[in-house]
Amino acid sequence: MCTICGCGWTAENANHSSHRHGGDRAHHDHHWHGDDGSIHFGRPDDVHRSGQAQERILRLERDILSKNDVCAQANRARLLAAGQFALNFVSSPGSGKTSLLVRAVADLQSRFGVAVIEGDQQTSNDADRIRATGAPAVQVNTGKGCHLDAHMVGYALDRLPLQSGGLLFIENVGNLVCPAAFDLGEAHKVVVLSVTEGEDKPLKYPDMFARADLMLLNKADLLPHLDFDVEACIAYARRVNPEIAIYTVSARTGAGLSSFYDWIEARAGNVIRDVSYASG
Repeated sequence: MCTICGCGWTAENANHSSHRHGGDRAHHDHHWHGDDGSIHFGRPDDVHRSGQAQERILRLERDILSKNDVCAQANRARLLAAGQFALNFVSSPGSGKTSLLVRAVADLQSRFGVAVIEGDQQTSNDADRIRATGAPAVQVNTGKGCHLDAHMVGYALDRLPLQSGGLLFIENVGNLVCPAAFDLGEAHKVVVLSVTEGEDKPLKYPDMFARADLMLLNKADLLPHLDFDVEACIAYARRVNPEIAIYTVSARTGAGLSSFYDWIEARAGNVIRDVSYASG
């Protein structure tokens, strides 16, 4: 986490970050807004400090995660109160995660109000692709950070219209390691694995697959051209997480996406009913 993975949030950042509770949320001091509306975190001199004592690193790791969890709970309460069903999409770079989201947003906008938070180290390319569908999107650039955290998501929520009964898709930074540890306040983690990767990815990155509630096996249209064992991949994922739901899909052709949408609709409906009951 952070100092260990070298993502730029050093001890100095953790010690000097200010935190608010109650109706506000914890936040980092070092952030700024780009001309394109994107939110940037970190600072130019954030570098990994070598030679730190292991005990100090572990203390810092626990501190970072505990503060993140406080903010994640605030995000979750805020989203539930607004009737927002939030999904945190995680994957390796190049899995087709953004293409999948672009298609899903376009397909689901007639049923739900959809908003997106895009996480990348740099550029607003992915948010631009989402906005082209007509859906609101906020780009969060993490700088040297290799994952989104709950503080960043809290900032992004301030800049999004949250419609009751809506969907919030959070596209995390491409990384199958650190995003597994950081709760963002989402209802579920969705791990996207493409058939152009190895079928043993669930065994190589077990924490991510163990914490996900759904796996989307993407780029299924390429299977005739690849030596990829779908059954073995599914078996590996279920060895790590026997409860994980799995759908084989193609963002390019749309194959399998109806099952994914049904999965969303069933769970989003529960959130909407809970909010309606509480408000009534």
